[in-house]
Amino acid sequence: MRVHVVSDVHGNGRDLATAGDGADALVCLGDLVLFLDYADHSRGIFPDLFGTENAHKLVELRTARRFEEARALGRRLWGDIEREGGGRMAVIEEAVRRQYAELFAAFPERTYATYGNVDLPHLWPEYAAPGTTVLDGERVEIGGRVFGFVGGGLRTPMRTPYEISDEEYAAKVEAVGEVDVLCTHIPPDVPELCYDVVARRFERGSAALLDAIRRTRPRYALFGHVHQPLARRVRVGATECVNVGHFNATGAPYVLEW
Repeated sequence: MRVHVVSDVHGNGRDLATAGDGADALVCLGDLVLFLDYADHSRGIFPDLFGTENAHKLVELRTARRFEEARALGRRLWGDIEREGGGRMAVIEEAVRRQYAELFAAFPERTYATYGNVDLPHLWPEYAAPGTTVLDGERVEIGGRVFGFVGGGLRTPMRTPYEISDEEYAAKVEAVGEVDVLCTHIPPDVPELCYDVVARRFERGSAALLDAIRRTRPRYALFGHVHQPLARRVRVGATECVNVGHFNATGAPYVLEW
């Protein structure tokens, strides 16, 4: 059995179209949407709306953790659009829909997917084809192994669209229970897995996820979210915890075989 796993697609539809080649199934751990590319400030919904210069300013402020100033910049820019008669969420959803139409069409027939923190879950049913199974706080058997899926991220000053409370996230982890492969968007709360060496900050990992890994001992815990982690693999007890990679940049899936 061969399963390919991707995460943090962020608009890379070209490589997503071949990500399942040679695999029995594709697993996607979310963040399909490209709102702002931190490596190329000309790409994404934000620069399309407000220009590369403003995108550069926003990245600069966020990287410096000057979140209030970043939000003030956003309010000013969005205020200009709203004064012209456009609603913020309507404008964002229109742009996200264009990306989802391309990206969901690129999924192979047998795909299992969960949400990332920048995704809009309420739109997914409109774009997921019959061969794409969306799971969140749920489990499924793939090739004789049980895979559990937990989507979304935890609340942060970034305020991305699908951030939820620690309690809600922990309830989804608990609902998944014992599995062979635990698939999430965010990592367990292990410092080496949560620190981004380029952004120079810790992303939020889940303590509930780490506790579940220690208790239930899956063979693998697979995740993304942290684009340039200090460590891509860490063993927690019997479990191999693996960041499957920043697919937007690499264009290459992680391969799981048994």
